[in-house]
Amino acid sequence: MKFSFLTFLKEMTTVQKVFLLLQLFGAGFAVISAPDTPGLYTHNLQFLPLVFALPFFIPKCLWNKSIKSKFATHVFWFSGIAFLGLALDYLLKSHAGIVQLAIATLPAFAIWLFRFIRWNINSIRQKECLQALAFSSISWCAYALAFPPLPLGILAPLLLVPWFLVLSRYSKQAVLFATFWSGMLYNTINYYWIYNVMKVGPAGLILFGLFLLICYFSLYNVIAAFVFVAIRNLKQKKIWLLLFPLFYAGLEMTRTYGDFAFPWSHLGYAFGNHLELLQMLSYIGIFGYTALILYSNMALAYGILHKKHLLFSIPIILLVFLFVHGSIVLSKEEAKPFYVKDSNANPKIALVQPSIPQTAKWSKAYLDSVVGKTLSMARDSIPRDSVDLIVFAETAVPDHLKRQPLVQRKIHNLAIMKNAPILTGALDYLRLDASKNSPKRYEVYNAAFFFREDNTVPSRYIKKHLVPFSERIPFDDVFPILNYVDFGEGDFVAGKETPVYEPFFCTSYICYDAIFGDIIREAIRSGSKLMVNITNDGWFGKSTAPTQHLNLIRYRAIEHGYPVARVANSGISAFIDQYGHYSEKTSLFTDRVLISSIPLRHRDTLYFNIGDFVEKGLLIFFALYLTTLFGFKMGLRLKKEKFKQV
Repeated sequence: MKFSFLTFLKEMTTVQKVFLLLQLFGAGFAVISAPDTPGLYTHNLQFLPLVFALPFFIPKCLWNKSIKSKFATHVFWFSGIAFLGLALDYLLKSHAGIVQLAIATLPAFAIWLFRFIRWNINSIRQKECLQALAFSSISWCAYALAFPPLPLGILAPLLLVPWFLVLSRYSKQAVLFATFWSGMLYNTINYYWIYNVMKVGPAGLILFGLFLLICYFSLYNVIAAFVFVAIRNLKQKKIWLLLFPLFYAGLEMTRTYGDFAFPWSHLGYAFGNHLELLQMLSYIGIFGYTALILYSNMALAYGILHKKHLLFSIPIILLVFLFVHGSIVLSKEEAKPFYVKDSNANPKIALVQPSIPQTAKWSKAYLDSVVGKTLSMARDSIPRDSVDLIVFAETAVPDHLKRQPLVQRKIHNLAIMKNAPILTGALDYLRLDASKNSPKRYEVYNAAFFFREDNTVPSRYIKKHLVPFSERIPFDDVFPILNYVDFGEGDFVAGKETPVYEPFFCTSYICYDAIFGDIIREAIRSGSKLMVNITNDGWFGKSTAPTQHLNLIRYRAIEHGYPVARVANSGISAFIDQYGHYSEKTSLFTDRVLISSIPLRHRDTLYFNIGDFVEKGLLIFFALYLTTLFGFKMGLRLKKEKFKQV
């Protein structure tokens, strides 16, 4: 059959014609202008993959068949082939640009977005979906108010009951619609403060980025809901439901690994206002708490649906059990606040909280005054020979330390004057070999430096867990093209070592590092007996985030029997013992120097010994649960189809 261009045009819809025009315009503009800007466009041959991908957009037309019903499929093929072509081009030639990447991927994204909007419009028109959304929102909005400093944590064992009622009784569409949008409310309440962290560039772009981030967090709720719906009609559903809380704990574990790691609002963090309820952490860890809370909510929902009144007592039994166990633990002699047999073995530590405003902290014009304030507070408030260690906050020196030899001399002199080592946050960098095929010429580090009194070269620790989209673009090492993306985020490189500083056997953790159990266990196994956490929570502003951050670190302290000395630029600074007691806790945005003795780690916990096994086991269980469940359902479907044919 002879190909006719006019027939081709008649077969196309308006949307398809617009699509091709935009593709031609974008490609033509890039070729004609040929901007030799790294990351935008560097080579005309980059458009060859796009040309090769176009036939996948119009194959039905080429064989004289209608393409109207297959438009979305063709666009997805187009985007996939184009993206793979660009990836190959980058690997071979190292010159794939953002313009070409946008041309390849945006069409598929636009179709997905259109379908998502249409699905939501259809759902809103259904009464069932709106009812499900109301019930689900009650659960997740209430749970967002459960994390410290907010008050509803004590009710965590029953707050999700309305959501589980929705999961058990409503249609699949209603469940997914309600779960997604109630998850959006939940995560918006939890993470509204991220706007302050991202506040670099146009406000509209920042809000859009925050919206996408909250959508991503909400997908975890949707995955859980999708799995629950898949379970509920199975004949063997009881065993699947019994294992569902462990599956959910495994789902939370997926947020603790990889470039997108952000383990901030696990369900188990809701008990942070009640120290007695936290002592079981030393046995089961944060993920055990998540599982217990889900079991309680599921049992109560099941009791309501099936009129099993005995199950109504499960939340009370759980709370009483945790409270009694915690009270017994805390009543022991060794669990008294900051208890130690030999007080002479306790290092005395000074924490300097200067409360430098973020508007001034990163201004080169204020560098001398920013550093000077921290040094003067330490000089005026800490007598000589009175402390064993002085700690400054994250990026107390808001510049690359190599560029500031005068600042280095001042810190060394202060250490000599006070006869105590100084741990301070600062930036650092490494110049890369120019001959390497890399868009980067430097590796930049968020670091901590340990200055000793003897004027030797300071030891260095590099932050290991970088905050995604704030300190780096995820997967920039896998897709180097992302190194050209600049939305005002940092461009840091993660560290690999966890040093232990003698004579106090302390380990420094920068901000985000301190909430990851794996590197805490790594340090303890290397002989560490004290966590020194330096952070700059000034990014969060006056929000719930600083208290949430402190709560997460308190959990790690109890889990691993690992005392903490924590200093934040703008608060909250505190000392935390291995049972979670606070000492000398500061307020936000206050200038203060805290001085206190703190016992070193002398408590071995079960979770420290089994934590790696539990967390890796949960990841494996999560994968097995999913594959087994959907393999089982696929087998049932094939069996039914075979039966129908017979």
